[in-house]
Amino acid sequence: MLNDTAGTPTGFAEPAPSALLLLGQGRDLASERGVECTGALPSPSDPDLVERARAARAALGERAFVLGHHYQRDEVIDFADVTGDSFKLAREAAARPEAEFVLFCGVHFMAESADILTSDAQQVVLPDLAAGCSMADMAEIGQVEEAWAVLQDVGIADDTVPVTYMNSSAAIKAFTGRHDGTVCTSSNAQVALRWAFERVGGVDGTGKVLFLPDQHLGRNTAVLQLGLGLDDCVVYDPRKPLGGLTEQQLRDARMILWRGHCSVHGRFSVRNVEDVRARVPGVTVMAHPECKHEVIAAADEVGSTEYIIKALEAAEPGSAWAIGTELNLVRRLAKAHPDKQVHYLDSTVCFCSTMNRIDLPHLVWAMESLADGRVVNRIVVDADDAHWARVALDQMLALPGI
Repeated sequence: MLNDTAGTPTGFAEPAPSALLLLGQGRDLASERGVECTGALPSPSDPDLVERARAARAALGERAFVLGHHYQRDEVIDFADVTGDSFKLAREAAARPEAEFVLFCGVHFMAESADILTSDAQQVVLPDLAAGCSMADMAEIGQVEEAWAVLQDVGIADDTVPVTYMNSSAAIKAFTGRHDGTVCTSSNAQVALRWAFERVGGVDGTGKVLFLPDQHLGRNTAVLQLGLGLDDCVVYDPRKPLGGLTEQQLRDARMILWRGHCSVHGRFSVRNVEDVRARVPGVTVMAHPECKHEVIAAADEVGSTEYIIKALEAAEPGSAWAIGTELNLVRRLAKAHPDKQVHYLDSTVCFCSTMNRIDLPHLVWAMESLADGRVVNRIVVDADDAHWARVALDQMLALPGI
């Protein structure tokens, strides 16, 4: 923010609280998994909580490896051995075969990927099983299989390659592996889509990609990086017959986008961009590619969480930035770069509420349980799903430039 009298940076302007109820507040034991913990969950007001975390971490030593996603709370990041995006963290876990326990401070699909990529001797633990992902949950395996059957009935399945975003369940990744597709991240989506199109005649041909589960990443990549038009993209709604489309629309489409989105990045709007430009002279607007297409088109720069972090590191002192991604990361960047103006693109608070399920009490509980010899909240992917998901992940790793 700017000091009105001096015109110099004074710190991070905290956005106003949202009126929305965060998923992490309150509980419903009849409908939510993971909200009850075996044993006593420490109170967040426990004055000894940080010391308990340090003691448990020291007791585990090299037997444990703690991963912290960029969107985690600072109190959790403080105890992470490595921070990063979902795929970086899964690869880091696989590179630590000596660690008996991998504590994944992220969400469920990330812990699944870590279980797939680590050895059978390693055990992946998610401190709270209720830490899910709304986007990943928008593509359920039964729905995806039904959609593929629709493509077969229309006669286009043989000319369609599935590409699934890393933010998906192990079952969806396995579906992709079974159908000769690949996984992608927000960093390599362009490479993955180009590879997929080359398998069915190239970007300029007539082949198709079924992109799961984030419609915005798929659309933004296809239009802004591959040169396809918005009219080449259709959105498949699994709740409607034929996905809410006609057979001709499916035949004409190049990108069949699943109707899914990120509940955080989907909040940003063109109005947010216009407001921050009016408020902060010379601001550079940088948005994550999970944002809506019109927001991406209005932004100055677009990139993954790792891209955003590196861009801030390389930015000139005194430069002004408005960042459209999860608030915990933006706060952390503002704190790390006091010589720059860092603004949150939205005017109201919007944490990733499921990511925020992982808090210090849950991390302490998980570490203390492991130190006492009790493995809690272990994530184990079905062997067949793990095999085919690994096929899709290995295909991603084999893409050029990865």
